[in-house]
Amino acid sequence: MTHYQHPSAIVDDGAQIGDGSRVWHFVHVCGGASIGKGVSLGQNVFVGNKVVIGDNCKVQNNVSVYDNVILEEGVFCGPSMVFTNVYNPRSLIVRKDQYRDTLVKKGATLGANCTIVCGVTIGEFAFIGAGAVVNKDVSDYALMVGLPARQIGWMSAFGEQLDLPIKGEGEGTCQHTNARYILNGTTLKKVDVQ
Repeated sequence: MTHYQHPSAIVDDGAQIGDGSRVWHFVHVCGGASIGKGVSLGQNVFVGNKVVIGDNCKVQNNVSVYDNVILEEGVFCGPSMVFTNVYNPRSLIVRKDQYRDTLVKKGATLGANCTIVCGVTIGEFAFIGAGAVVNKDVSDYALMVGLPARQIGWMSAFGEQLDLPIKGEGEGTCQHTNARYILNGTTLKKVDVQ
């Protein structure tokens, strides 16, 4: 394994870190963590034991990725965004056997200071706006904002808002890539170009 590790970072024995990954200032990676290739862990990031981070993810400064969180390929975690793993924590009651799984699918963006309440799935290329609080599953390509987060639109895989209603029927095109998207009810699919 060849990755960069800043001298102030702590990587516990047993942690797996893929080629080309960068572990910056004051990061702590626990021994059970699995981190893919080309990952960037910004300053003051914590990665728990039961965490999987896929290839080419970017975890910005001051993010703690707690046990039972899985980030698929290409997930962006904005500065100071928050994951949880216990739904109803109490300091005086041990609930480590009640961790809820959180899955963030390929290409999703989690904006700065957003909170992802444990037990949800964030769909592929979904976009969670800065400061939003997500407490339920999020569809692929959905644009979510607010407290609690609500869907206000759709995003392309490139990261541009599509001109489509939240539900119904329609077709949208990414202005940057010309990729086409088809809306059917409350499901958006990217159309493969042959």
